[in-house]
Amino acid sequence: MKMVSAAKYNRAERDLKQAKPLGQGSKIFYEQAEVTPVEGDTNKLMVAVTSDRGLCGAVHTGISRNIRDTLLANASERENTKIVCIGEKSRAILQRLFAKNILFVATEVGRKPPTFNDAAKITIELMNSGYSFGSGKIIFNRFRSVVSYVIDELPLYSKQSVTSASKISLYDSLDNDVIQSYLEFSLASMLFYSMKEGACSEQSSRMTAMDNASKNAGEMIDSLTLTFNRTRQAVITRELIEIISGAAALE
Repeated sequence: MKMVSAAKYNRAERDLKQAKPLGQGSKIFYEQAEVTPVEGDTNKLMVAVTSDRGLCGAVHTGISRNIRDTLLANASERENTKIVCIGEKSRAILQRLFAKNILFVATEVGRKPPTFNDAAKITIELMNSGYSFGSGKIIFNRFRSVVSYVIDELPLYSKQSVTSASKISLYDSLDNDVIQSYLEFSLASMLFYSMKEGACSEQSSRMTAMDNASKNAGEMIDSLTLTFNRTRQAVITRELIEIISGAAALE
């Protein structure tokens, strides 16, 4: 089990290196343009990046717990926040308390390595949902090492937030159509990057879990083998005693 997980982890790590420039580039653009949420727009969006698969420790639980704690800490924010669940694992946890807040759920995630096409489909569904938000964030697991990952966030902004940014004029030829196209592309890029980070974190955690499972299975096999041998020896000893006792009784 560990060998299968290790092979999938190696592929996920290679894919992550190629996806990093997409997500980090979009984040740097917002930072350098000093984009901030528009005052007065209280609608928010939270995107939970998980998958449909388990057996990987607390990877998915941490994402859901982060969103749960944020919404429970502020009742007014809870009323004005919508959640997009990428993967069944986040939906299964969050729908217990925030069923009305869930905008939609993207399923069939985690069975295969995420692609940019998957992120684009989620972006299109979000754009066509009719929900308008002033700001938001993508919450995902950022891969650090084989045995470590950390919950991280990527910011999301509305078109009005970008157009009203103080330094957006530094970029030439940014009309409304260009900004709208970039917002859609940057959203898909950040989703793709966060899904790759999440997939790599998930595979590394699953590899560790499968390693522990293999060790536990080995220990269980050794324990059961010892128990079997003891029981077999006890049966043989008892039968020998019965044979010897019967032979002695006939003398």
